Amino acid sequence: MEEIKHPTVAYFCMEYAIDPSVRSYAGGLGILAGDYLKGANDCSRPIIGIGINWKQGYTDQYLDHDTGMPYDSYRNSRPDFLEDTGLTVDLEICARNVVCKILKCRAPGISRLYLLDTDLPENDGAARWITGQLYGWFGEERVAQEMVLGIGGVRALHKLGIAAEVYHFNEGHAFFAGLELIREKMCCGAGFEQAAAQTRRQIVFTTHTPVVEGNESHPIRRLMYMGANNGLNEGQLEALGGEPFNMTAAALRLSRRANAVSQLHAQTAQKMWAGLDGRCAIIGITNAIHLPTWADVRIHESVARHGGPQELLRLHQENKKAMIDFVGARTGIRLREEILTIGFSRRAVGYKRSNLIFADEAFITPLLQGGKLQIVFSGKAHPLDDSGKEIIRDIVARTRLYPQSVVFLENYDMEIGRMLTRGCDVWLNNPRRPKEASGTSGMKAAVNGVLNFSVLDGWWPEMCRDGVNGWQFGDGFESSDESLQDRHDLDALKCKLVGDLLPAYYDDRAKWAALMESSVSDAWAQFGMRRMLDEYDALLYKE
Repeated sequence: MEEIKHPTVAYFCMEYAIDPSVRSYAGGLGILAGDYLKGANDCSRPIIGIGINWKQGYTDQYLDHDTGMPYDSYRNSRPDFLEDTGLTVDLEICARNVVCKILKCRAPGISRLYLLDTDLPENDGAARWITGQLYGWFGEERVAQEMVLGIGGVRALHKLGIAAEVYHFNEGHAFFAGLELIREKMCCGAGFEQAAAQTRRQIVFTTHTPVVEGNESHPIRRLMYMGANNGLNEGQLEALGGEPFNMTAAALRLSRRANAVSQLHAQTAQKMWAGLDGRCAIIGITNAIHLPTWADVRIHESVARHGGPQELLRLHQENKKAMIDFVGARTGIRLREEILTIGFSRRAVGYKRSNLIFADEAFITPLLQGGKLQIVFSGKAHPLDDSGKEIIRDIVARTRLYPQSVVFLENYDMEIGRMLTRGCDVWLNNPRRPKEASGTSGMKAAVNGVLNFSVLDGWWPEMCRDGVNGWQFGDGFESSDESLQDRHDLDALKCKLVGDLLPAYYDDRAKWAALMESSVSDAWAQFGMRRMLDEYDALLYKE
């Protein structure tokens, strides 16, 4: 049998979820990137990750226990799984030379990840902090970080002797790598148009953000005085990204192909960027998860060999007890093992509607106080997002109203996500459709037999068999009137919860086990990382 040759891919991302104790990730983007490199390692694919070694990384976010308002805390990190390659690269930022050390990550399961670090004595004080905080500070600091990732990343590959056949930008943060590839060709005599055309054949792009306003942009003047233009003039920059310079628009113009992260997101992205001239095609490749990281293999094995409902329910109950012990150690609250437990853990931002279930007090109060329902929340808001922090404060206020039924776990991370996606009974997801690009936490829940209860957004429409492997609510309703959409989805949530979920959980355990079995089987077959790797190869990387 002829061996399949996979292209050597340089994968650029600002964040990677490597280890729960290292704040090198902020959320789903980093979780996906970490899972992708683990999957590539498992399958012996030549994927080389390029990122940044963050001195402090993303925020630790705790609660002020008097006000319930989150506050941010940062700490220096020195992971013991980083190896100094002894190599450095230089680039010019704001007319000064910045030296970047190249480190190799040797964390378990990740073999080809290189991280750039500016915290070196050769650099001045400001330059040493370029790689200080993930998504920290403001526009100029972000541009400097992205110059290190993109321009520095391409130069690091050359220094390491790695000849990439494909440059894969995971989000627009990596775009300046494209300008470095253009500069190289222009230095060899090509004109701008020729260099851009040649570069376009090398780049593919993954877009994640389903609203135009959420896609990063910068004034061209800022890029010019910081040196991010990398030798291009203002007109050439504007031809790529417009004014202000939109990183996603530029990446779509400088890529041969792009992918959205679910099939519904592909439709949304195509509509969103329909008016962008010169952009590449956007296809749908749905995200996936690294099963060895997130799945309890005992659950899958029980389903695969038809171990029966009692065994499946027993295994889940063990995971539920472990989660309850975990929650108790973190919060001092002892949840009850026999009560239907809903989990909700996500970034705290308005469109995800973390507190939607509390919008009708007359409905939710009897369920919480009557011992029919308990809810475990976790999540972080961006350090500069006051509205997101207000959402968390509102949830914390509910923990005080319902102290034995609602808990909030502060400082959301991989460990919390892993415990909750194994131990809850139900995984709630209620974003305003179509603003959830993918949402891989629901996949992690599904492979563990935790039943999804979700609006038809992100990845869920591709798996949902309502009442067979989980539940939908809201019927795919969309509206430009947010209050109307919220009322519609809340009414649907309430109807489904009392009409389907509660009766099945308390009165028909055989049906509940059948739902779990279908969830595990369907999710395991569709949403493991091997499938995503194969689709990237066939649909994105292949010219």
